[in-house]
Amino acid sequence: MPLRFVLCLLLLVAGCSSAPAPDGTAPSWAGDMATVRVARLPAQARETLALIDAGGPFPYAKDGAVFANRERLLPARQRGYYHEYTVPTPGSRDRGARRIVTGQGDEVYYTDDHYDSFRAVLR
Repeated sequence: MPLRFVLCLLLLVAGCSSAPAPDGTAPSWAGDMATVRVARLPAQARETLALIDAGGPFPYAKDGAVFANRERLLPARQRGYYHEYTVPTPGSRDRGARRIVTGQGDEVYYTDDHYDSFRAVLR
């Protein structure tokens, strides 16, 4: 296996793994969930995070809507605890499959497969 291929593979895995945060620990709310560092998110997800931090304005009417966690992949919380935001997908004619979900305890989750899986975002 060429060294360049192995290095690229390692970079991909390092950016989207359940590796600990730089200080050696992931936030407690992440549990054993896979994590991704903000710098490894797609540019559109980083832009959406910036909009969330600024309080908007948001480009989609459904941004900020309550996320019900029907898939039960995130920790169980009362209704209204989680909110979802669209992460634009280049070339998609609709909102696409990518979302950021935030929790009232400053949790941030990212999905690129319309809630089939989540990664805790390390900030």
